[in-house]
Amino acid sequence: MKKIIFILFISFTITNCIAVKSKKTTIVSPIKTENTIEEFKRPKLMVGVIVDQMRYDYLIKFSSKYGNNGFKRLLQNGYNLENVHYNYIPTYTAVGHTSIYTGTTPTNHGIISNNWYDKYEKEYIYCVDDSRYETVGAKTGGQKSPYRMLTTTITDQLRLAQNMNGKSIGISIKDRSAILPAGHTANAAYWFEGGDEGKFISSTFYMNELPEWVKEFNNNGKANNYLNGTWDTFYDINTYTETLPDNNNYEGLFNGKTTPTFPYNLAELRKLNGNYSLLKAIPFGNSIVTDFAEATIKGEKLGSSNFTDFLAISYSSTDYVGHQFGVDAKELEDTYIRMDKEIERLLQILDTEVGAENYTLFLTADHAAVEVPAYLNSLKIPGGYFNDDEFKTTLNKITLERFNSTELIENISNYQIYLNKEKIKALKLDVNHVSQVIADEILNINNVYKTVTGHTLQTTNFDLGVLQTLQNGYNQKFSGDILFVPNPTTISYDKTGSTHGSGYSYDTHVPLIFYGSGIKKGQSDNYYPIIDIAPTITSFLKITQANGNTGKPIIEVLK
Repeated sequence: MKKIIFILFISFTITNCIAVKSKKTTIVSPIKTENTIEEFKRPKLMVGVIVDQMRYDYLIKFSSKYGNNGFKRLLQNGYNLENVHYNYIPTYTAVGHTSIYTGTTPTNHGIISNNWYDKYEKEYIYCVDDSRYETVGAKTGGQKSPYRMLTTTITDQLRLAQNMNGKSIGISIKDRSAILPAGHTANAAYWFEGGDEGKFISSTFYMNELPEWVKEFNNNGKANNYLNGTWDTFYDINTYTETLPDNNNYEGLFNGKTTPTFPYNLAELRKLNGNYSLLKAIPFGNSIVTDFAEATIKGEKLGSSNFTDFLAISYSSTDYVGHQFGVDAKELEDTYIRMDKEIERLLQILDTEVGAENYTLFLTADHAAVEVPAYLNSLKIPGGYFNDDEFKTTLNKITLERFNSTELIENISNYQIYLNKEKIKALKLDVNHVSQVIADEILNINNVYKTVTGHTLQTTNFDLGVLQTLQNGYNQKFSGDILFVPNPTTISYDKTGSTHGSGYSYDTHVPLIFYGSGIKKGQSDNYYPIIDIAPTITSFLKITQANGNTGKPIIEVLK
């Protein structure tokens, strides 16, 4: 008994409490000390900004053309991380957006590409297609949901932490770029439907009818106005010295154009390029996203309640322009000059509607992009084009010679090979042996740099190099039986324009800037993988990490 009383005495002493006795009750009151923890206050609004296909070096390359209140405002007043990379393959849009918001790689979150082969249903699937739901706001384009994403997002966790209060909304030109960041518990996701629609739409996963403010936006004529003008350079084209001549052999063409040159008569081009779909492929697609972001903030009164809201914005037109014209085109330079103006406008909207001290923002990209290999070849830099048809023919020859069958390959996609397990079983072959033989043989094919079997990725831990990034992108349930990697700067693509998808630095190195309430000013060249964004945000907001998280908080950015 004495020992118990002594412990209680020490406990009361340590906690600095005074017992005030009365006849019936004892009231314990804490003594205020210098170490009292202040109540944590989250910002009114979290904003995630993803610029699709933005290489890190665009911050530097086009810096002389940027104003002081867009990218430069973020760089000067936020925390700039200069050495952030994707740590998996493949570096595609859906995978990037998912990894940023879940804090993990395809191994856990299950989004292994934009489209992939479903080895159970024996068909190609799209990352956000969901036939259980219907389009809201148009005739087509809205049978979507995030259900293929197997883990939660930081947007989900914020909603859960606030007992489903606060709003989480995703917006983008692309459906996948709005849906996946907004998470499973989103109040809404909106994306732009092109063709003859020209509207922001949604899915019955979120709602049965568009809010009135969205209907008003869709009826304001902005989409039509953007396409009734001309796309010319923002500044004198002669000052665009950071990129190749306007007319060169490495750029793609819009239908109706004979040269990839300014100016672009949009009123004429829309007739031959999918009408409103053309808006996605020019800088003004980013402009209408900013317009819609402003309408969202006002229409939903984001940042005005007692709870923290989350607005996930993805600018996609940068990606379309990069694919069409390549990373060294005048069109791309002009797109980023105009992108800087959109960032400036977005920050002004947030300052006005939410208050400069009431929001926290991060800006990054879902992947970067490779220089056009044909252009690199002209400079005697190695690179080239992967011939899918020749690869398939050679692969069939290998299986015929080694296993006396041309029916062992079920599918080839995303640089993965799916085997026909039923045929292998019928031939009484061992699937792991067949996989390894094929992996060894295709290493001899021109432009194949690395190969590995799914079995090896399941039984061996790679902690460095390309095989590690392959392993991080490998999902045992969904991925193929054999994975391979082309040579550096070797792509399966047209000889004009650019693409992405590899684990090489030109595809993995992206910007990351944190800005706003609770963020330090500064910069760092420390290496961080992209999956560290999500735990940084959850740590900052003091909420539970996303349930598949494998990243670590970037503590140096937080006050």
